[in-house]
Amino acid sequence: MKAAGIDFGSVRIGLAVADDLGSLAHPRPFVDGRDRKRALAALAEFAKSENIEVFVLGLPRTLSGRESQSTRAARQFARQIQKATGLPVEMVDEWLSTKQALDRLRDQGINAKGAKSRVDSAAAAIILQSWLDGRR
Repeated sequence: MKAAGIDFGSVRIGLAVADDLGSLAHPRPFVDGRDRKRALAALAEFAKSENIEVFVLGLPRTLSGRESQSTRAARQFARQIQKATGLPVEMVDEWLSTKQALDRLRDQGINAKGAKSRVDSAAAAIILQSWLDGRR
């Protein structure tokens, strides 16, 4: 099953895609999240071009595990993706995925300025990789 990971944000929507074997997640360029209608159209086109069968969306929670406004926004976005693409959306906890992504980018020698355009898709890859690992 070809899967795509999403790190939802109001400014940038990070994207990642699984390889053909469903083993490894690879970051893709982010989608501009400031215009929801355009973002959903871009995700629909991405799904077609990459033969995506399922989206995996990170579900943000507070550190105590409670739901927040961000959690509710992500759930709403999942419903919008389903409607726009006709594809299922699975949600997975994204405990500190952005921090992990920043740490990994820093370990690769990418400075804070360079990481800004990559961090959301790197976080999407972490979210998707977690989902892929859980399916094995």
